[in-house]
Amino acid sequence: MPHITVDYSPRIADSFDLRVLAAELQPAVLEGSGSAGTCKMLFRQAAGARVADRHGDAAAFVHVEVGLLPGRPDTVKARLSEDVLRLLEKHLGVGTTPPVVCSVEVRELGGSYRLRTF
Repeated sequence: MPHITVDYSPRIADSFDLRVLAAELQPAVLEGSGSAGTCKMLFRQAAGARVADRHGDAAAFVHVEVGLLPGRPDTVKARLSEDVLRLLEKHLGVGTTPPVVCSVEVRELGGSYRLRTF
């Protein structure tokens, strides 16, 4: 039942194939989280995105958020974050120009979470 949201800079929209990433990300998250439910993914190009360091140097970014039902230990969530970062590195490559700042957050879904299929 994981919810996966991938936000990314428009500058790198052509740098990786979202379908290929999704095909690898889904099973990695299901396996890493121990979830047996339906995995839902949303890819969003963040049109107003800007990443800069203290010197003003711009970079592109990818941020992945994985929402899971409560109850997983922090060690499982941290390992899943690392697995997703390795997958992003695989798809974006090392030394990408522009540089790509990647981050992952594995969080618990709130108590109000509900899921239905109509």
